[in-house]
Amino acid sequence: MKKIITLVSIAFIGFAAHAQDSSQGLKGAWFATSQFGYQQSKTGEVKATNLSVLPIVGTFVTPSVAVGAGIGYINIKSEGYDQVSPDVRTLGNTNLIVIQPLARKYWNLAGSLYFFGQAAIPVITGKEKESNLKVNQVGLSVSGGFDYFVTKNFSVEFSYDLANFTSTTLKPENGEKTTVTNFGLAHVANVDSYYNTALGGSAPNLTTPISVGFKFIF
Repeated sequence: MKKIITLVSIAFIGFAAHAQDSSQGLKGAWFATSQFGYQQSKTGEVKATNLSVLPIVGTFVTPSVAVGAGIGYINIKSEGYDQVSPDVRTLGNTNLIVIQPLARKYWNLAGSLYFFGQAAIPVITGKEKESNLKVNQVGLSVSGGFDYFVTKNFSVEFSYDLANFTSTTLKPENGEKTTVTNFGLAHVANVDSYYNTALGGSAPNLTTPISVGFKFIF
């Protein structure tokens, strides 16, 4: 009888410990991921691209809430013909640094598949090299995405911008600066034509609407 009670006690303690670990979820775990975004458009002989690479490091403060920050790079480029030269040349080439604190909330959909909502405050700064135009932007973005855990330490995530607000300052080498305030839903917005002409990008926003990343949990 004592052996049975001992075995039952051991099993109960093991079950309680497992339940406690499960309730903790990912709390306290750290993650590292890198999001990649790419967008391209072509008008006549002019091709415009928007490339972003954003490494992110963060930690889970609760079993389903994570906070972190990213430091990355954005390149906006336009190539084609102009009235000066018959050859293809670079019409615009903007290199930007982005610093982005963020917070995420995760919901389990089924098995290893999760949905997450993210709020971020991207701060972007850099210069358009062809004209020495200085670019500074502060924004607030809300995005949603899916995160699939291939293993407990590795996942693949996909996200899309749902809403974003940005304030962008463009300061030319000579002349007055221009400030563009932009609000968009699902990454659709109308902005000043000077913004697109100056940077030559594929979209009115500096960031791309769709991004894919790979996340490591440790």
